[in-house]
Amino acid sequence: MKQRLILLVLKGVGRLPLGAARCLGAFIGWMLYKTNARAARITKTNIALCYTGLPQAERDQLARQSLIETGRTGVEIPVLWRRKESWLRQHALEYEGVELIRRAREAGKGIIILTPHLGNWELLAATLTLHGKITFLYQPPKNSELEEYVVAARKRSQVELAPTNRRGVSMLIKALKAGEMIGILPDQVPDKGYGGVEAPFFGESALSMTLVHNLLQRTECEVLMCYALRVAGGFKVVMAPCEPDIRHSDVLIGVTALNKSVENCVQRAPAQYQWEYKRFKRRSEGAPY
Repeated sequence: MKQRLILLVLKGVGRLPLGAARCLGAFIGWMLYKTNARAARITKTNIALCYTGLPQAERDQLARQSLIETGRTGVEIPVLWRRKESWLRQHALEYEGVELIRRAREAGKGIIILTPHLGNWELLAATLTLHGKITFLYQPPKNSELEEYVVAARKRSQVELAPTNRRGVSMLIKALKAGEMIGILPDQVPDKGYGGVEAPFFGESALSMTLVHNLLQRTECEVLMCYALRVAGGFKVVMAPCEPDIRHSDVLIGVTALNKSVENCVQRAPAQYQWEYKRFKRRSEGAPY
């Protein structure tokens, strides 16, 4: 019953206009901050770890704005799931760095698109498929009804979904070797013992995925950062280069460069990063949560 209720709420929220969804999300985020909810406490902890030189008043301001933006993201997502590709593309109001993906496609190589938890990543599939077929790695929900709904929402034309298991990794390799694009959220914490190494993220030790490093070593592909920032009335899609050392044969150097590439994106709009995610869990020195 609880799972069906969640599904009904998602479908109901998905009918909201974008502006109304953003207003509702901002209110939810503001309430999380005012009540010092769990998400607020994690957000404050992460910001304190990553912005040690920032005065306390500015950290509090960033935490408040971050929770408001996270609330907006959360309510926007079911709205974006219900909209057609044409609507999504119409609301990609600005583009930056699109020549990077055009040049990569012209080279005929596969491309790894790294999409951190910044802005609203759910918009990206509709814009990236303008450049060809893409396979996204995703974590299937435990609820079968919810998974069916999410898969139907995300699996649009020229979009494939690869589960986070061996079969999914095989799908990614196959797509890259065929000269296609794949999408990966690079700032997710892997399970211990499953493709992770500790590397610095904003100067803090964080268990980080080695999947991107392994794919770069196994395939001759390009790699780019991509994110969709929230702007008035829609989104700005940004594509940016990664740190050069992301291709280094040494796994720690490569993963450190991966994390630095994510940092560079976050610094563009720190309030729109998902700071309430427990990025520093599962590390050997102990989690700060």
